[in-house]
Amino acid sequence: MRLGLFMPPAHPPERSTYDAHQWNLDVISMADELGYIEAWVGEHFTAAWEPIPSPDLLIAQALMRTKNIRLGPGAHLLPFHHPVELAHRIAYLDHMSQGRLLLGIGSGSIPTDMQVFNVDPGTNQHREMTREALEIIFHLWQTDGPYEFKGKFWDVKIPDPNEFEWANFRLHQKPFQKPHPPIGVAAASVGSETLKIAGEKGYIPMSLGMGGAYLSSHWEAVLEGAKCGNRTPPSRGEWRIVRDIWVADTDEEAYEGAREGMLFRAWREYFMKLYSFGPYPLTRYVKHDASVPDDAVDLEYMMEHIWLVGSPETVARKLRTLYEQCGGFGVLLAMSLDHLDDRAGWEKSMRLLAEDVMPRVADLTGEKTVAGGVR
Repeated sequence: MRLGLFMPPAHPPERSTYDAHQWNLDVISMADELGYIEAWVGEHFTAAWEPIPSPDLLIAQALMRTKNIRLGPGAHLLPFHHPVELAHRIAYLDHMSQGRLLLGIGSGSIPTDMQVFNVDPGTNQHREMTREALEIIFHLWQTDGPYEFKGKFWDVKIPDPNEFEWANFRLHQKPFQKPHPPIGVAAASVGSETLKIAGEKGYIPMSLGMGGAYLSSHWEAVLEGAKCGNRTPPSRGEWRIVRDIWVADTDEEAYEGAREGMLFRAWREYFMKLYSFGPYPLTRYVKHDASVPDDAVDLEYMMEHIWLVGSPETVARKLRTLYEQCGGFGVLLAMSLDHLDDRAGWEKSMRLLAEDVMPRVADLTGEKTVAGGVR
């Protein structure tokens, strides 16, 4: 099993933009030193707890401070960008990365983000826009023009470069990696329609860290998409699963750090409210047993049954349980919150996770036979 980071990025509303940015750079730099293979940086526009609207700007600076770790937006929300503009930004950043760029794509999930951009999720508009945007972006990367596209949401007209040969006016930004950076699809909803795109196109599937039924619905969506696209399903070894993590020398120390630090605060003030919004409440998809009352699903329950909190031995055991519950996966993405007020505790947690926990689960690769014969 490999190890990476998922950065919403989440910061308390009182944190300055500059301090939040510097914290994220420091965390990515430490992850690179510890051998984390990748870090994904989220994008939102109206969430005070997730205040980074331009993950590519953070990534551009992080590339200058790191050597090996791969970095990617996690994800660019395609309905909120013009495809031509975004295609150029991604291609340019890929050249800056010299092959270390990953590309996360998503359809969006924050309701106020949807409202700001006048996107109607009730009609599935955001997912239709995602598909149309991808069609445009890939065509721009794969051809030199001329190109004319009249879609439901965007019209694009790329002139024939031969007409302007005298000034060499043409589309000139293609990705450094051929045909493009590896693409990951971030999913939040149950039975994600976006993950069906991942299965259909052969992209990397990424899931938030909820319970077994939630995660099962995600892999089923990947399989359904692969079937629709007449494609061999991706290996489970490529499946990324996000988990909130706090590791310390002992269980008692870890529980105290989680309770007294940003982990409990961020979930109490933001994530519990966010995941209770909409038709699929959090309580429905984190229970280890359906008989557990809804009001029992509190932060203590999450720490015991969902999050990976504890000593290295305890966290390794919880990680094995997660692996068996979902049928296997290959990359653990540690959720990175804003632990500026306990920098030493977070740095210790990151180090113990990489150097003590992961060697204990080195046999878990995701490459095992599971129901349906999928590997």
